[in-house]
Amino acid sequence: MFKLLIILAIIVAILLILIVLVQNSKGGGLSSQFGGAGATQVIGAKKTTDLLEKVTWGFALTLLALSLASGMMVDNSNSDFSNNPNIDKALQEIPMQQPVPVTPETQTVPDTTGNQ
Repeated sequence: MFKLLIILAIIVAILLILIVLVQNSKGGGLSSQFGGAGATQVIGAKKTTDLLEKVTWGFALTLLALSLASGMMVDNSNSDFSNNPNIDKALQEIPMQQPVPVTPETQTVPDTTGNQ
């Protein structure tokens, strides 16, 4: 199911890119490509812009919904790293260091105030 949502999201994203590229930022866009009075009567210059805008919003909202749905399907209950074999292997490869013995000589802190 997760793979299906991802595939649908990719298809919707590609369609959204194509719809946005069809639009013209100056208002021409698809309606100016048909040209002539016949295109204006059949589709209408204003109606083409409205249709492309509605389709763009539809694809954007669909992509948002697919993203949220795929995010909810991810299993976050395994946030504890104790069951991860890669982390276990990495922890085993870390060389163990011997602890430094604490003696009175190592516990002294140098005086940084300038007083002797």
